[in-house]
Amino acid sequence: MRHLILGAAFALLLPVAAQAEGDAAAGEKAFAPCKSCHNFEKNGVGPQLKGIVGEKAGQGRDGYAFSEALKNSGITWDEANLKEWLIDPKKKVPGTKMVFPGIKDEKKVDDIIAYLKTKS
Repeated sequence: MRHLILGAAFALLLPVAAQAEGDAAAGEKAFAPCKSCHNFEKNGVGPQLKGIVGEKAGQGRDGYAFSEALKNSGITWDEANLKEWLIDPKKKVPGTKMVFPGIKDEKKVDDIIAYLKTKS
């Protein structure tokens, strides 16, 4: 009986876990507001983002002047850190110079992360 209950609980949680994965195609569309400052070829108002997933924050973008707060954050841009950052950059790294207020729709955030992973 115990295994039946655990199996049922797992079956109920499986769709929730599957939803945590983002859709890269939807992420490309959700990335549209980010394009005013970021691209994947050269630094602009913000740093270029090609290969950002897995990199240390505040590094690896030749010539971009990161804030001291970001350079000293110790963050590696994994999915969890990217998610927190995209939801509220100033909360994640107080003192960052990024003025974007964040994306409150977690589905869009997951989609953007999936899109960024295709550019890494």
